[in-house]
Amino acid sequence: MSHFLDRLLFFKQKKSTFANGHGETSTANRQWEDGYRRRWQHDKVVRSTHGVNCTGSCSWKIYVKDGLVTWETQQTDYPRTRPDLPNHEPRGCPRGASYSWYMYSANRLKYPKIRKQLLQLWRDALNQHSDPVNAWQSIVENPSSAKSYKQQRGMGGFVRASWEEVNTLIAAANVYTAKQYGPDRITGFSPIPAMSMVSYAAGARYLSLIGGNCLSFYDWYCDLPPASPQIWGEQTDVPEAADWYNANYIIVWGSNVPQTRTPDAHFLTEVRYKGTKTCVITSDYSECSKFADSWLAPRQGTDAALAMAFGHVILKEFHLQQPSTYFSDYVRRYTDMPMLVILDEYKQNDKPALIQGRFLRASDLANNLEQKNNPEWKTVGIDQYTQQIVTPNGSIGFRWGEQGKWNIEPTNSQTGQQTTLLLSLKNRHDEIAEVLFPYFGGQQHEHGYFQHTQHEELLARKVPVKSVTLADGKQVKVATVFDLSVANYGIDNGYHDENTASDYDSDIPYTPAWQEKITGVPRADVIRIAREFARTADKTQGRSMIIVGAALNHWYHMDMNYRGLINMLMLCGCVGQSGGGWAHYVGQEKLRPQTGWLPLAFALDWQRPPRQMNGTSFFYNHSDQWRYEKLQMSEVVSPLADPQKWQASIIDFKALYGFLGGSI
Repeated sequence: MSHFLDRLLFFKQKKSTFANGHGETSTANRQWEDGYRRRWQHDKVVRSTHGVNCTGSCSWKIYVKDGLVTWETQQTDYPRTRPDLPNHEPRGCPRGASYSWYMYSANRLKYPKIRKQLLQLWRDALNQHSDPVNAWQSIVENPSSAKSYKQQRGMGGFVRASWEEVNTLIAAANVYTAKQYGPDRITGFSPIPAMSMVSYAAGARYLSLIGGNCLSFYDWYCDLPPASPQIWGEQTDVPEAADWYNANYIIVWGSNVPQTRTPDAHFLTEVRYKGTKTCVITSDYSECSKFADSWLAPRQGTDAALAMAFGHVILKEFHLQQPSTYFSDYVRRYTDMPMLVILDEYKQNDKPALIQGRFLRASDLANNLEQKNNPEWKTVGIDQYTQQIVTPNGSIGFRWGEQGKWNIEPTNSQTGQQTTLLLSLKNRHDEIAEVLFPYFGGQQHEHGYFQHTQHEELLARKVPVKSVTLADGKQVKVATVFDLSVANYGIDNGYHDENTASDYDSDIPYTPAWQEKITGVPRADVIRIAREFARTADKTQGRSMIIVGAALNHWYHMDMNYRGLINMLMLCGCVGQSGGGWAHYVGQEKLRPQTGWLPLAFALDWQRPPRQMNGTSFFYNHSDQWRYEKLQMSEVVSPLADPQKWQASIIDFKALYGFLGGSI
């Protein structure tokens, strides 16, 4: 408004000057211009960034006058990383350039607020009790006063309070709760580390020191992928955005890079000048779609089906028909594809069948395969040349209790000799057995590829298996993860299996034709993109990358979305390779000093381990969401599960799981 009045005054004065019509010099007052001059005046320039959870961590010049931020510009002194990479700068975005407006916005909460009813009770209690803890006790143990402030929840009524008042109240409430019920009844949620690691550490350290629970930030927002810790046991260990420039093929999947990764977007635009091909997969014509050589628009929430169809093509053409030497070596060394899995007996309709069980372990076999240290934590495979079951280095059992074998060198841990593990039992099997696989694509009774069971959600596929004698003399059938994966993807592997697909036009789960009806993506596009992605990875030793964002995580089956594309990357030897793998939107926060931050945030310098709680379960329980739950556990468990054991509500099983320590 002030700018409008300034301009109005300007034109009024100009009008009076022009009115004389003789070109004399105007004597009009021009003090109005000082406002514009002051807009760019400053006392000093400081360096800062915007901790707003965009993970950009951009460095900015902050211009300060009289202790207030007046304006800001991007820093231009980022160091060069290496000659063959573009500069990191310019780093910043319009949101950062206008951040100072948010700092001084009338909408920003600058002071603590508390419900008026509770504040009045608190002040009255302090007048009657010199000890704040006793004051709080007098409120919460009085049914009338406790009800009076609790029934105001959800109705607003906040008033401004002082920091001293609210800090004293919170501390007194925490002390009372710890004394009355124990510190584990105190639970807190601190701002996520991506916004400020120190701010997060302040709250988390406080909770850890008093014995309270720290709620997780990872699982509650639905923007971070739980598939990452499920598969690898860690949080989104992905490359910094500059590594995009090293890729030779990029799929941008559910990530609107220009909008949500603005500081890093230039790496995506620049790598295209090198000839890198890009495919954007997003249901809407997003801003990122303009980067695409190919744009695929699956129906919302169907990304897992699309990923499985990609994997079907990759596994069939690059592992079975014309095996890539690089791919085969990669999955032997870096994945569990050659490991043996026990096939359990499963009775359905009084007819025995086989289903996937657990990994075969050294502890299952005679003399623990000479493994005296943690044999129950060591997986096994078959040596391709000796045909003997061996324990290769690298499984979790080697991590503790012995030295030098916590690695992925292709070595037989018993003999120290080099080993090449057998990926498939196709030419070394004892028999071809039918194995049942759970199908989570919903009931589709019109198709004929289901094993007829009470669920009709089981896929029957033929798998090559071997018989193994366990230490107790029992005979079991085993198969490799690779063979089970081929069968699960529905690929015809030469076993005359009518439940697998002989070509891509077969309407069998997980073929390109099958996904077309679910996703709406033409099967020809799926076949072409899968071939381009895999062929590039084969020629470049894994430099095919998937930039993936939160859009895939806002679904009930988010882990299936991610597992599908992670399978693609592992089959193509991309994970862990520069210019390859998955690049979730973590950004520069990966450069921060996480190792030093952990002891600070969780008080590891005082006690171990910290007490932590997953946020999803906590809020599901304590915000009463379970009261409105319409699903029963029997509706969401695997079709292989015994439905009679799952006839209860989800909250019942959460409680049971907690009491039994995870054993149901």
